Amino acid sequence: MDQSRTPYGKENRPVTVVIVGAGHRSLLYASYAQHHPDKLRVAGVVEPDPVRRKMTAERFGLEEDRCFSSVDELADKPPIADAVINGTMDDLHVKTTIPLLEAGYDVLLEKPIATSEENMMELYRTAEKAGRTVMICHVLRYAPFYRAIREVVGSGEIGDIVNIQTAEHVSYHHMAVSFIRGKWNSQEKCKSSMLMAKCCHDLDILSWMAGSAPKKVSSFGSLMQFKPANAPQGAGTRCLADCAIEEQCPYSARKHYIDQGRWGFYVWENTHLGAELSHDQKLESLRTDNPYGRCVWHCDNDVVDHQSVIVEFEDGSTATHNMVGATSRACRTIHIVGTKGEVTGVLEDGSFTVRHPDPRKGHEYSERRVSVNVTDDSHGGGDLLLVEDFVRVLQGNEPSISCTSLEKSIYGHQIGFAAERSRLETRTVEIGGIQSFV
Repeated sequence: MDQSRTPYGKENRPVTVVIVGAGHRSLLYASYAQHHPDKLRVAGVVEPDPVRRKMTAERFGLEEDRCFSSVDELADKPPIADAVINGTMDDLHVKTTIPLLEAGYDVLLEKPIATSEENMMELYRTAEKAGRTVMICHVLRYAPFYRAIREVVGSGEIGDIVNIQTAEHVSYHHMAVSFIRGKWNSQEKCKSSMLMAKCCHDLDILSWMAGSAPKKVSSFGSLMQFKPANAPQGAGTRCLADCAIEEQCPYSARKHYIDQGRWGFYVWENTHLGAELSHDQKLESLRTDNPYGRCVWHCDNDVVDHQSVIVEFEDGSTATHNMVGATSRACRTIHIVGTKGEVTGVLEDGSFTVRHPDPRKGHEYSERRVSVNVTDDSHGGGDLLLVEDFVRVLQGNEPSISCTSLEKSIYGHQIGFAAERSRLETRTVEIGGIQSFV
């Protein structure tokens, strides 16, 4: 066995990881090693793109023999690290994780776990058999906003949960870059529904807060806005090539990706690794072959742009989640009603309110505001807190209240898979629970 794999906690050394898929998310998680080199060290990279592989190696000071073009290359060798950070695309998660579990690696796996319930449970069974730790990148659990709400719920202050209402409003520019022009715009291509690609975070929050297994799910939604029939008069096929209304259009690729400088890590190749393009190169890219330069009404997108989910849990409580695409402001909301009180708040506001009935004369309810001082962060500050907990768990410490272990992350995914079946088959779907797959 490689000496770098001395059992966790037996010596004062950082946990070592291999980056699998050198994309934006995995590099973000791996950046924890740059902030805390005493706790985490990147020991290798698996990346089929030679340019991206080389740039990642340079960033983390990796020798050539620690760089691999495929998971099979890594799995065929004795383990070179304690764990992997798997940031591959959705439909690659299971097929790239299973051989690494069998090779002896623990795994921090980007969400969604899998693109089908059957594959998810195959991964679960493999992890159990191999005795390896798998944590899922449900980073919202680590956001101070949601963690503090979960602590209020766990304390019993609002009693037993009766109903949970959550919503995610996906901003117009996020909707355009990811789910109309981008990598997750087609279930046929990426194999994930819009709900699973974007809202498995929120469905995980539902099940985490409820503390009960989901029993029944119904769902409704469709692609309503972004299709050719709805294109405004004068719209072309590419914003900077043949569009007569580009200057007035709120979805102008030039406005989003050049003037506003948004979403560069998606739009411009390898910018998350330090690559740079000139202003003119960016304009030419959007004008010609860059998929992010396409008109939002003339793309090959087929995922929904709005969807509603209704859940009944085993304990009788209920929940709803609404995903609404192309809103003016991005935000996530939550409202939990219990038998003794309620909690309500907006993630991006960095605070929530706890209310209780107050029947005293002149009163209706009492309330207190809880501030978590994290605003303007799409994941509420949870990204690197997730990695910190992963490191702590591998070092043998007690997992936090937010721990996103594989077995604790399955219920939210079951809701998502059932919701998509319900939407497509126009029926209520019953969920059999984990045991039905084991």
